[in-house]
Amino acid sequence: MNTRPVRRYEAWLLPLLVAAVLLVLWHVYSWWTEYDLTTTAADGSTETRRIRIFPTPFDTFPALVELASDGRLLRYTVASLYRVLTGFAVAALIGIPLGLWAGWQKRVYLAINPLVQGLRPISPLAWIPIAVLSFGIQDEAAIFIIFLGAFFPIVTGTMTAVQSIPLVYVRSAQNFGVTGFELFRRVVFPAALPQIITSLRMALGIGWLVVVAAEMNAVNSGLGFLVIDARNMGNRYDLVVAAMIIIGVIGIGLDWAVRRLELLDEVRWGFRK
Repeated sequence: MNTRPVRRYEAWLLPLLVAAVLLVLWHVYSWWTEYDLTTTAADGSTETRRIRIFPTPFDTFPALVELASDGRLLRYTVASLYRVLTGFAVAALIGIPLGLWAGWQKRVYLAINPLVQGLRPISPLAWIPIAVLSFGIQDEAAIFIIFLGAFFPIVTGTMTAVQSIPLVYVRSAQNFGVTGFELFRRVVFPAALPQIITSLRMALGIGWLVVVAAEMNAVNSGLGFLVIDARNMGNRYDLVVAAMIIIGVIGIGLDWAVRRLELLDEVRWGFRK
C-alpha cells in the first residue's frame, strides 16, 4: 500500500478533476443522443428538427432553478429525508441492541441468525406490494421499506463487530475486575463501535437508495416520485437528471454526517492498527 502522505490540496483537487472529466463525458453522451426528427404537415411540407434525448449539463441547470423556484426542491427533499431518517433511526434503535445481544450471547445468535440471514437477501423492493397493502399510499409504507433495507446490514454488522473483538481486550478488562454490564459498556461496545459505524454508513446508503424506488411506487411525493413524475410529464429528462443530481449530493452529505461519528473519542480508540 502506498504510504505517501496526502497533501491538503489533493483532498479537494482530485474530486474536482474527476467531476470535470465526468461532466465532459456527460456532454459528449448528450451529443451522441441527438438525432434528426422529420415531421410532415397537413399541406405535405416537411420539417426537420434536431432532437436531443439526454439533456446536457447546461440544460440541467435551468431545471434545478425551476425546481428551486416553484418549491418542489425543498418540499420533496424534506419528504424524502423524513422517510429515510425515520426508517433508518428505527432500524438503528432495534438493530444495534439486537446485534449487540446476539453477538455477545451465543444462544441468542444461534436463535436469530438463521432468520436474519434468510430475510437479508430479499430485496426491500420486493416488500413494496406488502407495504402498500398494509399501509396504503402513505409515508408509513416507504418508511417500512427503508427500515427493512437498513435493519439487516445494521444487525448483521453489529453481530460481526462484537464477535470480532480481540479476546485480549476482554481478558485484560476481566483481570482488572471489570465484569458484567460494566465490561460490556466500557470494553465491548467501544471496541465494536467503529465497525458498527461502518454498518450504519452502509445502511444509510441503502436506505437512501431504497427511498427513491419506494417513492416511485408507494407514495406521491419525494425525490423518487419527482423522477417518475418528470419522466411521465412529457419526458422532462432535464428534471429527471436534476433530481438525480440532488439525490447524489444529499447522499454525499448523509455519508459525511455519519463519518463525523468516527471523530468521537469514544470511537477512535476502538480502531485497531
